[in-house]
Amino acid sequence: MSDKHLIELFDVSKEYDGDAALKNIDLYVNHGEFLTLLGPSGCGKTTMLRIIAGFVMPSSGRVLMEGRDVAHIPPYKRKVNTVFQKYALFPHLNVFDNVAFGLKIKKLPKAEIERRVNTLLELVNLKGYGKRWVEQLSGGQQQRVAIARALVNEPEVLLLDEPLGALDLQLRKGMQVELKRMQQRLGITFIYVTHDQEEALTMSDTIVVLREGVIQQIGAPQDIYNEPRNAFVADFIGESNILPGMMACDYRVRFNGREYPCVDAGFGEEQPVEVVVRPEDVDILPLAQVGGNGMRGVVKSTLFMGVHYEIQVVSDGYTWMVHTTDAVDVGWQVGMQILPDAIHIMRPRP
Repeated sequence: MSDKHLIELFDVSKEYDGDAALKNIDLYVNHGEFLTLLGPSGCGKTTMLRIIAGFVMPSSGRVLMEGRDVAHIPPYKRKVNTVFQKYALFPHLNVFDNVAFGLKIKKLPKAEIERRVNTLLELVNLKGYGKRWVEQLSGGQQQRVAIARALVNEPEVLLLDEPLGALDLQLRKGMQVELKRMQQRLGITFIYVTHDQEEALTMSDTIVVLREGVIQQIGAPQDIYNEPRNAFVADFIGESNILPGMMACDYRVRFNGREYPCVDAGFGEEQPVEVVVRPEDVDILPLAQVGGNGMRGVVKSTLFMGVHYEIQVVSDGYTWMVHTTDAVDVGWQVGMQILPDAIHIMRPRP
């Protein structure tokens, strides 16, 4: 085992009444890493988090923490703490006593409790809020109290199960920045569960994409987005144009009635493939500038998205999704160009 690996899952599976929630999961988590479990509802991400926490036992496989098998170690003896979407704060206690609750159970000296609690309240930007009741706080402030309560016991791992799901968009974005800042300042490991792709891309060092209890891809956010391993990942992480194609030979692919140069090889000759092109990788050109590999189309719709326009262009029967900073009116005829490194080839979905 690498000395970097804090947590390791070996061939972990979990069944509920014969239905597989997780299937043969192999995964490791490094010290100080912000790792996100990402996928649609029912993909197994919360089950995996609960297995790491000790709330759920795997049907098979092993879970190691710092090389030690923790299968029979109860949650309260593991060096982890969990923050849930429902904060589970104590309404009869003020902010200070909510955060201090676990320390008082451990019967730590009063001075030590005050030092730790005040340090954490300052970390989560709630300095001076200790005497307030939780009902007097906003949703974002309650979330910060829940995080402070989880961190005050100095866990090696903080598990977060969709903790920002109940917040509005502006608060959620602000808390994303705060959580990443806290994690970097504390240097502890965060394992974060979400179905929000933007949240995962914004916060994570590593993303684990799950589907139906199976890991689809593990990688840095840039790799997951720019080099999706299959069409599910490409479609789930951001928007994509996904077309059926035929690999003519290495570095040449046919789709949408034309043959294009690409940067992929090893798929064989005259083999069916799926072609993925991100909307921002389609360049809109005046018709006069369309070259041999260019396409022509008609603008079907235009939406202003703030930073860019999202337009749909119909070309040879396929409707392309395109992101551009140029305003383009419905009904216009436009040219489109796709560079070789913007074309991602993958094997067809079964």
